[in-house]
Amino acid sequence: MKIAIVGLGYVGLPLCLQFARNDVDVIGLDIDASKVEHINAGKSYIEHIDGEAIRSAVGTGRLTASADFGRVQDVEAIIICVPTPLNKNREPDISYIIKTGEAIAGHLQKGTLVVLESTTYPGTTDTDLREVLEQGSGLKAGADFHLAFSPEREDPGNPDSKVAKIPKVIGGFTPACLERAKALYSQAIQTLVPVSSCRAAEATKLLENIFRSVNIALVNELKQVYGAMDIDVWEVINAAKTKPFGFMAFYPGPGLGGHCIPIDPFYLTWNAREYGQNTRFIELAGEVNTAMPTFVLHRVAEALNRRQKSVNGSRVLILGLAYKANVDDDRESPSYHLLDLLKEQGATVAYYDPHVPVIRPTREHPHWAGMKSVGWNRETVASFDLVLISTAHKAVNYQELAEWAAGIVDTRNAMAGCTVAPGKVWKA
Repeated sequence: MKIAIVGLGYVGLPLCLQFARNDVDVIGLDIDASKVEHINAGKSYIEHIDGEAIRSAVGTGRLTASADFGRVQDVEAIIICVPTPLNKNREPDISYIIKTGEAIAGHLQKGTLVVLESTTYPGTTDTDLREVLEQGSGLKAGADFHLAFSPEREDPGNPDSKVAKIPKVIGGFTPACLERAKALYSQAIQTLVPVSSCRAAEATKLLENIFRSVNIALVNELKQVYGAMDIDVWEVINAAKTKPFGFMAFYPGPGLGGHCIPIDPFYLTWNAREYGQNTRFIELAGEVNTAMPTFVLHRVAEALNRRQKSVNGSRVLILGLAYKANVDDDRESPSYHLLDLLKEQGATVAYYDPHVPVIRPTREHPHWAGMKSVGWNRETVASFDLVLISTAHKAVNYQELAEWAAGIVDTRNAMAGCTVAPGKVWKA
């Protein structure tokens, strides 16, 4: 079988490799020429993906990369894994899906299967994408070509998370579309979870991430409430999770990051308004999580005030730029919001992240592009008035931080277990 995967990022590239391992010929398509060049040269541009895996897939001829979307005319299935961000008004931006549909429509052949994996609101696949494909190809979905939705499920930084072992939810435009999609994914994924429609599959992905967003908002709010009562929320969570039923541990932080949890809930709230429905619970969770960087800023100000300093004029080092521990993915990272807030208050800011040595250009924070991580040594760390732990990477020696830093604001409970001088660490 020969397939094409459009979008060679954190979702598309691992999927390419998984299919290639199972003797499927894969054409990876992307408008980013550097990604195409890297893959064809057998090199990785994502930290947790081993270059050897790419070299092996390319070397066997199972994987090739291209920027020529016309090559989809030679494949039996096309999987779309492109970004679905929010626009400046916090509304869904499915332009990458639409542009991809337009790029492949003119080359679409009868009998081809098209699967969307990008997280989106219910109705995107069977309405927006379907219309673009039909108009550009002259073919009809469900009759001339097959259409399905199967949400991506990635857990970067988790060594136990393997693409092949993560159950795959699949919804087809028609029963025949579903069967074709099942036949495709069964070649690379161990467990398939078929649902009744594309919309049910789209809604499943939203539920998964809204569930996380709401529960993170709950512990973020409790962190503030318990903090006012002089109760350590981390101690409370660790005690609560000993209950063997009815409880799942979620942890507070400086805000939400990544491409899913900060974005997906807003896809549903926007979509729900079209049906005259309010999503007050989801929106409240979004408000709590969005406000967390400001809460952290106040804790930074309090910590500096205790040492007779103000934010204005202080040197603050943010530890961790990636949105999640032990990865190099900085999409939607709350660290960027903290950098902005601190700079607006007159602080001199820098960051340290062993996984992100230099800030790459981003849609949301282009003004930080090119900034480099500082070095990790006593002289550098001690030169800052305060270190703000935003992401707790395992690669960081927190005992060294305890000894070197003048003051620490810890949003991740990273300093637990370290020997620290009294009054040096403030939790946020």
